[in-house]
Amino acid sequence: MESIPQNNNAMASLKSPLQPPTYGNLITVLSIDGGGVRGIIPGTILAFLESQLQKLDGEEARLADYFDVIAGTSTGGLVTAMLTAPAPSPKSNRPLFAAKDINDFYLQHCPKIFPQDGSPFASVTNLFKSLSAHWFETKDSTGQVKEFHLIDGGVASNNPTLVAMSEVAKAITHKSSDYDRIEPNNYARFQVLSLGLVRRSLKRRSSDMVDFHLATVFRALRCEDSYLRIQDDTLSGELASVDISTEENLQNLVKIGEQLLNKPVSRVNLDTGKFEPVDQGTNQEALIRLAKVLSEEKQLREMRSPQGSFKGEDK
Repeated sequence: MESIPQNNNAMASLKSPLQPPTYGNLITVLSIDGGGVRGIIPGTILAFLESQLQKLDGEEARLADYFDVIAGTSTGGLVTAMLTAPAPSPKSNRPLFAAKDINDFYLQHCPKIFPQDGSPFASVTNLFKSLSAHWFETKDSTGQVKEFHLIDGGVASNNPTLVAMSEVAKAITHKSSDYDRIEPNNYARFQVLSLGLVRRSLKRRSSDMVDFHLATVFRALRCEDSYLRIQDDTLSGELASVDISTEENLQNLVKIGEQLLNKPVSRVNLDTGKFEPVDQGTNQEALIRLAKVLSEEKQLREMRSPQGSFKGEDK
């Protein structure tokens, strides 16, 4: 078993890109459900995870340094963009935002993104809703028209975890060098963090089916600890709404995220279909354990990769 250097060399790897999975033991995936203003909840959870990574690897650590794939639907896509968008400086390819910036962004901009009925723009919005849509037609270089039957991602994949894992399988099938010598159906290599924004709706049923499928697979492979799903399915009233952007509701959602950290780790019961606590401590404790796994995986890849920043340095 290879040992990972526990000295300043680990810090040297921080600003380098995450080396591909072919040099590691895991394929790391972060998935964030859709859910409108409730994106504040995963924002709180991700800020905590990133803070734990910073304790291990330094203040410059960012979640994008540790996950091979980050996927999000709807508001989860916005969070994904904030975590991965590079800073505009040509001398830096570091993420523009830290995870702790997500909630500040939501608190500042949600009232504009999701205006309430009393908004002075409400009449203008209603006017545009009444206008017929313009028909756009695109053609390729030969003049042929290709149809795209598009629909909101939340309808079919409000929980994008399985889509993210399928994209990895597709890359492996296409012989991507990032996944050299990895089998496309090797679920045991996946380390998945899935953040849910659940409410009682069709989208919840879609999210639940994805969770049930993955929980079944990871249990069958005897690696349940490699799949962590964090969600609060007890939300009701205004807290369950996707577009109530009052300051009071947004601050209450921040508190929900903080409370969720202290709730017990839960998994779907494959016999009853219910999301139930398991004997794995709190979500906060599980994220602390995950941070250690992610840090060690990043360092292992650095050590094995010819391009790793450990190379050429004093051991």
